[in-house]
Amino acid sequence: MSETATPLWEVFIRARNGLSHKHAGSIHAADAEMALQAARDVYTRRGEGQSIWVARSSDIIASDPVDKDMLFEPTASKIYRHPTFYDIPDDVGNM
Repeated sequence: MSETATPLWEVFIRARNGLSHKHAGSIHAADAEMALQAARDVYTRRGEGQSIWVARSSDIIASDPVDKDMLFEPTASKIYRHPTFYDIPDDVGNM
């Protein structure tokens, strides 16, 4: 008897409107619909979710930590991109 592996899915939950989706965890499911249902059952038992995204783990492309310098070092020479470069007036309050 041969068993096929059930795909791994990454689950992202948005708690409220206006917030971004946050990674909640991973689940195994045969298809996208089952992944959504399983994600709802596992990660939003207390009704804390507003929206759920599921993505097949094999479809996610990630950078290698070894490439950190090559990917992120060019931004160090562009200090105007950092929010600390600008003076914010006191009357602005929180940004």
